[in-house]
Amino acid sequence: MAKELDIAGMLEGYDKDKITIATVCSHSSLQIFDGARKEGFRTLGISVGERMKIYDAFPKAKPDEFLKVDGYSEILERTEELREKNVIVIPHGSFVEYLGADEFRKLALPTFGNRRVLKWESDRNKEREWLTSAGISMPEIVPNPEDINRPVLVKYHGAKGGRGFFIAKDYSDFKLGIDHTKEYHIQEYVMGTRYYLHYFFSPIKTEGYRTKNGVLELLSIDRRDESNIDEMYKLGSQEELKKMRVFPSFVVTGNIPVVIRESLLPKVFDMGERAVNRAYELFGGLYGSFCLETIVTDQLEFKVFEISSRIVAGTNPFISGSPYSDLMQEDLSTGRRIAQEIRLAVETEQLGRIIS
Repeated sequence: MAKELDIAGMLEGYDKDKITIATVCSHSSLQIFDGARKEGFRTLGISVGERMKIYDAFPKAKPDEFLKVDGYSEILERTEELREKNVIVIPHGSFVEYLGADEFRKLALPTFGNRRVLKWESDRNKEREWLTSAGISMPEIVPNPEDINRPVLVKYHGAKGGRGFFIAKDYSDFKLGIDHTKEYHIQEYVMGTRYYLHYFFSPIKTEGYRTKNGVLELLSIDRRDESNIDEMYKLGSQEELKKMRVFPSFVVTGNIPVVIRESLLPKVFDMGERAVNRAYELFGGLYGSFCLETIVTDQLEFKVFEISSRIVAGTNPFISGSPYSDLMQEDLSTGRRIAQEIRLAVETEQLGRIIS
């Protein structure tokens, strides 16, 4: 995809002293703009509809300029205008989901990270192939819904923030909740504690936790507040609620900072390293920010149920740093770390290694 779009040619025409960091005004844009400004970059917010006013409340995170569009598809039509501003795009969950993974791969703008990962991440079967072939443990899958005989989690393809996911304990439960118009994936419901691990991988940095292809960092960890699933127990039996057409929802509404047991950190780094190493073998690498979404069982074993290959909203509690990033550098958010990587790539003439 990068060759078809000639991203290298686009970068060749950029004024490297006037690079602008751009993203859609949503999801994690506050910390992206704040981090870019701290590293001396100009910023541009792509506002889909009327989203500019909220940034007046957060002046340190307000982009230097806005590009207002009526819909996500309009971004594809205005890429020449953005290239004239020497824009490097930072993808995040809302940007990719609402533009669409296929359309994002066609976006004719230099983009932070490897957009080829979208083919593997947006399809849950390919995502599973990637992670399991890396030696990462995942929940078992149930190929046939008629075979459900224990609690399972039904998930739709794509990054929808948990929307539509549901628990089923048998085939009847499944039929009550399923939307047959969408592609879905059924996996065992693993009992444990969910932790979302926020990594950053640099192919150009030389100091830190070295791997075969670069340096791996752990910037922060969070847990999620999810719509009504965390409160439904107060209303009584889920079985009775389902009869009233009230179903548990996993839509993420907020994020909670977490520090895990220090003895688990070697496992955390091993999983991250495995995911990155296999990514290089399959599609040329996973660089920049990514998140492994995990469950830790009472046996202190990790099960990875998903990977997000960009900045995730769970990093938002850490705009001023986390207990982990503070041990590398104070005031280091994921948004700022992205800007630092772009700055280092510019200074060492290696932008082509982190941009696609």
